[in-house]
Amino acid sequence: MAQLSDTIENFIKELMCEDKQIELRRNELAQHFGCAPSQINYVLATRFSVDHGYIIESRRGGGGFVRILRIQTSTGQNLLSRLLERIGTSISEESSNAIIRQLYESKIVTASEARIMSAAVAKNSLALPVSAKDTLRAAILKNIVTQAFKNREEENQ
Repeated sequence: MAQLSDTIENFIKELMCEDKQIELRRNELAQHFGCAPSQINYVLATRFSVDHGYIIESRRGGGGFVRILRIQTSTGQNLLSRLLERIGTSISEESSNAIIRQLYESKIVTASEARIMSAAVAKNSLALPVSAKDTLRAAILKNIVTQAFKNREEENQ
């Protein structure tokens, strides 16, 4: 299943190559790949989330569609507020790393900074009971992300 998910993800990304948004019909995409529409839903939910730099809009029904929008980094404050909202008061290590990857791919942080950020939110770095790790991780990640945006803003001045 992972191979089909990768193929669908790559297909959608190729369609989006130069566009910041595309509209797709879930059923047509499922027919194209010979899979169930739920497989398309899975790819959209796991590979095209806010954590990965995308926003999904969908309308169900006969004329239904799925619109995928790439979050633009040129509006730094907008991206920052969306990321902080996504982080919330609790976040998993996996979601944290997806956000850090997005920051790296958007050139907001360097590869070295991304590795340091990942180390800071890793489960073995947080010596707390499991229930408290996600809460502490969210607070740490919010501070790191905010500082990364401040650093980028200062460098651009």
